[in-house]
Amino acid sequence: MSRTAAGAALCLVGALTLAASPAAAEPSGATADPLARYHHQRLAWKSCLLGPDDETGKELQQAGAQCADVTVPLDYDAPDGRTITVAISRIRATDTARRVGALLLNGGGPGGQTIGDPPWVRTSMKQVGERYDVVGVDPRFVGRSTPLDCKWPTGSFIRGPGADRAGFDRAAVFAEELARRCRTNEGDVLPYVTTRNTARDMDVIRAALGERRISYLGYSYGSYLGQVYATMFPGRTDRVVLDGVVAPDRYGPRLLRGTESANRHALAGWAAWAAARHTTYGLGRTPSAVLATIHRIRTAAGRTPLPIGEHRVDEQVMPVVVFNGLSQDNDAAYAAFAQAVRDMRRAADGHAVTPSPWLADTLDFFLDGSESSYGSVQAAILCGDVAAPRDPETYWRDVQRARTQDALFGPVTHNITPCAFWEPPREGPTAIRDDLPALLVNATGDPRSTYESARTVRRMWPSSRLITLRGADQHAVYGVFGSACVDTTVNTYLATGRLPSTDLTCDRPSG
Repeated sequence: MSRTAAGAALCLVGALTLAASPAAAEPSGATADPLARYHHQRLAWKSCLLGPDDETGKELQQAGAQCADVTVPLDYDAPDGRTITVAISRIRATDTARRVGALLLNGGGPGGQTIGDPPWVRTSMKQVGERYDVVGVDPRFVGRSTPLDCKWPTGSFIRGPGADRAGFDRAAVFAEELARRCRTNEGDVLPYVTTRNTARDMDVIRAALGERRISYLGYSYGSYLGQVYATMFPGRTDRVVLDGVVAPDRYGPRLLRGTESANRHALAGWAAWAAARHTTYGLGRTPSAVLATIHRIRTAAGRTPLPIGEHRVDEQVMPVVVFNGLSQDNDAAYAAFAQAVRDMRRAADGHAVTPSPWLADTLDFFLDGSESSYGSVQAAILCGDVAAPRDPETYWRDVQRARTQDALFGPVTHNITPCAFWEPPREGPTAIRDDLPALLVNATGDPRSTYESARTVRRMWPSSRLITLRGADQHAVYGVFGSACVDTTVNTYLATGRLPSTDLTCDRPSG
């Protein structure tokens, strides 16, 4: 997740009944290493710049990073079979006398690229960054790694179900078609697109880097990946920071269930901000008037899709646009979302609209195939990790119940997904270990990974510590939100390896 990432690179998806028994840690006592050729491979480091238009490569090059491709088996049960590559970047430690080791990054998604993150993470680490090799990883099938693309007409499977049974049925047909495209275009690799295999890849990366243990910084879905890695490979983690924490009992295809209250709170916070700027955006002079504008837009989109630029925003897309605008709690994100709501209101009033930049990018993401690979990998990981209910009636009943509690967000978070039409997972989900001394970070109003999820993991891991950012509706905090209290605490832990003596609460910065 880049520092400025919008909703597309965050945890957007939606946990569930388990189809198989929980899986345990990897065996560690084998005398012969079946992965020896992967563990001892020599990495060919090279420039990260792919061409003159490669902005990520330029940022990496300016930061002194190099890139390499790590070879891993597609199927760890058949390590002599087909291989794929996992792309990594690295900014090497400059304080070699006090070098700690490698810090691997994952920015979430699932399906988000992380290869470009070392420069801004290294900056956030301040002087302690000089003591680490900061390593970005595009997980298997993501970004610069061996690609996966189901040829979807969208970058996300998330949709609202509409207002009635006919709308839900259209959503079910859409979800089934997305699943069919994945079987048709990528069916041979889908069983291996899982968090457990990504964790196995991480351990190959660890070995190929020549590290006995690795430190880890994971955001959002990356927090769950960190839990899985630490469970499967006990003793191979050093300093672990999990930010925007996903509780393992909440993880799965229906992960977004339970986030409705946090999203309502975030929407109310934004509405108060917009009301105070009515002269700029014209959305209403009071928070209730701004929320009424949202309701009016949703009603209009339910009657007739709203023409915005080259796209048509219907009752299934409009709530997702709103949902996508509520993960970052700052003036820039609020302003971009306010411009988007103004555009949608003008379209609802019958005006021709050229969308503002954030709305244009969001509609492209949801309504054309330019980000098909992102959505394909996200679905493949979620559906391949945890089995979903297969009967559409289960989702319809859940949508109807949720609608009575939250007409805007409830139907979205409970709607049917392609996982209802997926092949059962090849492995059961990981039974997360009982304890780990990790540093957990979460905002109280996180609309994606709720604060209660962080508290759940804190209870699971009594030797861990939790940094709470109070008073912010923010997803991902360290190095992103601008809290000196949070950033200093994380950097002190990364520098010393010592967790705070107690949990810590940081107040939202004033101003």
